[in-house]
Order: sequence, then structure tokens, then C-alpha cells
Amino acid sequence: MKIIRYVFLMGGLLMLVPAFAQTAADRRNILDILKRQTEDWNAGKVDRFMNGYWQSDSLTFVGKVGITYGYNATLANYKKRYPDRASMGTLKFDILQMDFPAPNVAYVIGRWHLTRPKIGDAGGHFTLLWRKIKNRWVIVSDHSS
Repeated sequence: MKIIRYVFLMGGLLMLVPAFAQTAADRRNILDILKRQTEDWNAGKVDRFMNGYWQSDSLTFVGKVGITYGYNATLANYKKRYPDRASMGTLKFDILQMDFPAPNVAYVIGRWHLTRPKIGDAGGHFTLLWRKIKNRWVIVSDHSS
């Protein structure tokens, strides 16, 4: 089934434009990356968890303390905020929405939850902007709260 998006142009002209539809493989690939991130986090491997992120100074992470720019700074913040297994807890993602607003771009909304019996659970929501760069899906912007 072909998805059609209607675009209204100046002068009232209506144009039919195909919506950007990614393949089922793209959707599955992103879900697999999120699954691997969860497994890596739950194994205490923050460095491997970061493999889902774009290794660039242009990566952005927006959290409770503000905006972090760059892969290395984001990794350092994760290690600072979650210095041990007790603080990391057990991660669970719930994906609420996944859209592909443009070719090679994905937008994911979800919930995260950390089960941490020793220090108390934590959780919130996230939005992830993904890009397919060099045939690989990576998170280019993460807003988690």
C-alpha cells in the first residue's frame, strides 16, 4: 500500500506527494540497536551501550542538567551519573512511537525505566532522532527526562 501525503501549495493547488516510508528492515534495525543497548546497559557496559550513538562532536544529548554536545562528553556524563551497577540498575525501554519523517531519518518516542532496588527506581521519557549514516542507523540527538 502506498502512503500519500497531501500538500497544499499557494493558490489552492493540491499536490499528491508520496510520504517517506522506510522498510520493515529499517524499523527492525533500530529496534535491534535499542535491544542491544538495553543488554549492554544491563551488563554494566556503558562503552558498548554508546555504540548506538553517532560518534561525532555534533551528537546532542538533552537531559535534566542541560545540553551536552559530542560523543565523548555524553559518554563521560553517563559514566559520571551512573558510576556503578547499583546506580545503573536494570534498564527497560518501551517504544511508544516510531516515525520516518524523511529519507534516512527516524524519530522515536519512548519510556525508559531503571529498576534499582538499593537506591530507588528512576524513569522518564525520551525522544531520539536517528540518521542513517554510511548505511548505519545512529542516534544523532537524544532528549531524555
